[in-house]
Amino acid sequence: MKFKDIATVLNATVLCGTDKLDDEVEMGYSSDLMSDVLTLDTDNLVLLTGLVNLQAIRTAEMADIRVIVFVRNKKANQSMLDLAHQNGMCILESPYSLFKSSGLLFQAGLKPIY
Repeated sequence: MKFKDIATVLNATVLCGTDKLDDEVEMGYSSDLMSDVLTLDTDNLVLLTGLVNLQAIRTAEMADIRVIVFVRNKKANQSMLDLAHQNGMCILESPYSLFKSSGLLFQAGLKPIY
């Protein structure tokens, strides 16, 4: 699924990485626990989370995640966007809950990790 398709399905705003909207991911993972994200041994996925802080960006960097969707109308601050930009990430903000966002992406064809 292309990043731009994720944005469309989730009615999301693209805050960072507009040049990457044609990039694709195969799977999605939803979590507010960054320790769980670090246990993943999968590439090419989108992270959906309600945890909006620098730790989420740093965790995604360590896990080679290139696109993050912040859910529940959570707002990324400028330092988060700067770090994401430095790491070549795409950051999206969606008004939907984590549960709804996950379901919509699954329904649209995004595969789960488990």
